[in-house]
Order: sequence, then structure tokens, then C-alpha cells
Amino acid sequence: MGIKDKFCAMSFLDRLISDIQEMKCDISHDHENIAVGLKKVYNELRHLKEFDFREIGDHLYDGIYIADGKGKTLYINKAYTRITGIRPEEVLGKHVEDLLNEGLYKNAVTPEVIRQKKQVNSMGESLRNGTKMLITGNPIFDEEGNVKTVVVIDREITDLLAMKAELEASQQKMKAVEKDKNKSDQEIELLRRQQINSGLIGVSAEIKQVIKQIHQVAKLDVTVLITGETGAGKEVVANEIYLNSNRSTGSFIKVNCAAIPSNLLEAELFGYKKGAFTGAISSGKMGMFELADKGTLLLDEIGDMPLELQSKLLRVIQHKEITRVGGTKPVKLDVRILAATNGDLKELVKQGKFREDLYYRLNVFPINIPPLRQRRSDIETLAHYFLAVYNTKYGKSIVIEPSGLEIMKQYSWPGNIRELQNIVERLVIIGEQQSAISAETLGGLLNVDPYYTELLGAEAGLKEVVENLERKTIERVLAACGSTRKAAKVLKIDQSTIVKKAKKLGVNIIDDKSHHR
Repeated sequence: MGIKDKFCAMSFLDRLISDIQEMKCDISHDHENIAVGLKKVYNELRHLKEFDFREIGDHLYDGIYIADGKGKTLYINKAYTRITGIRPEEVLGKHVEDLLNEGLYKNAVTPEVIRQKKQVNSMGESLRNGTKMLITGNPIFDEEGNVKTVVVIDREITDLLAMKAELEASQQKMKAVEKDKNKSDQEIELLRRQQINSGLIGVSAEIKQVIKQIHQVAKLDVTVLITGETGAGKEVVANEIYLNSNRSTGSFIKVNCAAIPSNLLEAELFGYKKGAFTGAISSGKMGMFELADKGTLLLDEIGDMPLELQSKLLRVIQHKEITRVGGTKPVKLDVRILAATNGDLKELVKQGKFREDLYYRLNVFPINIPPLRQRRSDIETLAHYFLAVYNTKYGKSIVIEPSGLEIMKQYSWPGNIRELQNIVERLVIIGEQQSAISAETLGGLLNVDPYYTELLGAEAGLKEVVENLERKTIERVLAACGSTRKAAKVLKIDQSTIVKKAKKLGVNIIDDKSHHR
């Protein structure tokens, strides 16, 4: 039986019960047995009516509250008790106004429904347990248009509000995560650009020749061998080739052959199949060559590659395919190879430590980077570049005095650009917020005597050099001794000679008489 049918049946039962009640008044004592039977039927029908109604009400999720047209509580369902914490015996038969005065309700809609004779909506809260509800009260009218019943539905929204709060909090977290992600992506992109896009810096003829070679070969899909001392900038040259090539949108994988143990290098380069060796990942692993497919692979320190692996590398270059360790099926690849070394591969070939055929395969287009000591005109340019980088990084405004730059130019830089970069970063770290780096500071770091470097650094003839040497020497000895008499003794010359030379060279001297007062 559907809900509609049940309500029709209940209406019929109402009329039947009413008729039975009228019949009861007309029944005489002679028909006592009939009366008892009718009463039994009446009670059963009434019970059936109430049972159906309560059963339906108690299976609803929302709370139901029913009052008569005067506000007297007639019925609450189980959900109402669950939501509000108010038990039936506390409200049944009581008027809403009394319950409000008792502090049981807040924002009750029943009085308003009776007064306005229309649907009333409100946000309510149970003072018993703090549950928040969306309350909707509807009037039921009699034939004369008076409110005979008020039906109130309480829909619990505490969980909804909590869910909303959690959702908003989650959204805020997602926004924060997204913001952090965007920031991380930007930082990664910045680091990537700093790593790849730094470019070659310098004004020397030597570095200009290297730049010319890069532009000659970048777009030609050939192997390039980059040579130079440690720290000379081989990776920077590789970056420039990659960025100016037709593969600049593909991956750029760098492998330091000297940093990976020889017994693991093959697996790192070519990958391995499942169970290829003890300790292998169960699913196998893709090698660097496969990662660089459609892109560029830099094999740094190629001279340190084990001899037995060089033959496999030669095969990869020739056939453009690799076979994973433990595998049998070759994998076709499209990879451009750049190689770099700080060693002399020709000498290694003579010593039998490097395959001659591999050397010629790699040496299709060689680029040699001169050491920094052979291009001293780049030192000042590089120093200013790194100074700007680290001033920005550490929030400082440090400069290098001209005499300090002269010290840098006289230093041999065995570690090349990498050493210069590290020295500048250290100077910025130890320097004050706004300071100038002197020749003495740099001399101490580089173990160079700034005294003679300053004298010899300027472009001057022998006469100027001798005068500078004399001036600096007299100034130092006078500062140390405190008088011309003592200085003359140290320098093993007459006091009058020091006075004459000091006057000629513009050196301030101390008055011996005033000095002894």
C-alpha cells in the first residue's frame, strides 16, 4: 500500500470511528455484548490508525513536531528526540509558549505559524545539546480556515555546517598547496634557468671563439666532445648547445661517469630488466639513455668510463639502440650525445685506457675551453656577474675595490670559474651589509701578497714601478717604526735620505722632535 493509499485509509478510519462513537450512545443495556464487540473493534481500529502513523513518523530522518491550533504539543517522532535531545514526556501535552519559557526551545516557529497562518522558516538551535537545525513550520486548516494543526520539520544542519567548515578549510588548504606548488614550480623553473640558461660570460677572444663554435654545431645533430680543466665551464657549454639545438624542448639528462661506481654504471646508463641482479628493483628500471630519448644526453667525465663499458657505448652510438642489463630485446633510441672530459683522451688512447674507435666517434666536433688563467680579461666580468648573483641571494650590496680586482687578475685560478664563483660567494657571506672588498681581504683568501700585486698591476714603466715600490716601502716602514730615525736604521740608509725621498714621493713623515716630546 502506497503512502497515498494509507492516508485515504486513515481518513476512512476517522469517519468509521466517529460513526462508532455515535452508535455507542444509542446502544441499550440489552445489547451489551454487541457494545463490547464494537468497543473492541473501535480500539483495534484506533490502534491500527495510530500504529501506521507513528511507524511512518519514526522512520523519517528529519525530526517531526506536531501541535494543535493552540500550540499544544501532540506528537514528536524519534528523529526529533535524536536531533534535539528532548524526550517525548518532556513536551507532549505542553504548550509551546510554556516550553519556550522553560528554556527548552529557541526560535520556535509554531507560535508564528499560528499567528501568520502560513509557512514559517527559521534557523533554530536546541538548548539541550546545541544542535543547529533548519526549521520549517506548516499550518493545516479546518473547514473554516482556522489553524487546527501545525506540522514542524526539523532538519539537522550541525553536520552540514561542520562539513561546510571542513570543506572551506580543505579549499583553503588546497589553495595554499596550489600556491606552494606554483611557488615551487616557479622556484624549480628559476633553478632550471639558472642551471641551464646562465650562458657563457666573458669578453675575451678565447670565449668568443667558444661561443662561435657552439652556434656552429648546436642545430646540427652530431656528437660534440667538450674538453677543458675542472671548473672551466664544460657543463655551461653543454647547456648552451642544448638550449640552441632543435631538441631544446626535449629532456636533457646529465650523467657523471666518475661519480657512479663502475659496477653500477651500466645499469644506470642502459637500465635493467626484472631480476637482472641481486638488489634490482622488481619491476626493472629505465636507464639514462631511455630517459633522454628524443632529447640530449651529457656524458660528463667520459674519460673515467670503464674500458669494458666503452664498447657497449660505441654500439649504442653506432646502432642507436640499447639493451637493458638482463634483457635480450633491443630498444631503439633517438638521443643526441654530448661528452665532456677534463682529461686528455688522446693520451688515454695511447695508454690503452680509452678505445680509439670510441674516441673518434665522440670527437666529431671538439670544443676546448681555455682555463681562466689564459683569459684574464674575463675575470673582472665574471667577478661582477657572481657578485650580482650573490648580493641578490643574500640581500647585500657589496662591491670589490679596484685593487681587489687586480689581485684577482694576478691569481692563477687553478679551480677556474668554479673557484672564482666560490670565492665571490664566500666574500659576500662574510662581508658586511654594505662594504667594499679590499685587496688585503682578497690577498688573504687567495694567498697573494697585495703589496707587490698592486705595484706590478698597473701598466707602468720601470721608473714608475721603482717609485711605487720605494713609496710603499717607506710608508710601511715609517708606520711600523714611528720615526725616520728608526726607519733609516731598518732600511740601512741615512735618515736624511729617507726625509728627502719621502718629500719627493709625497710621503707624510713624523717629526722626530715632536715624536719624542
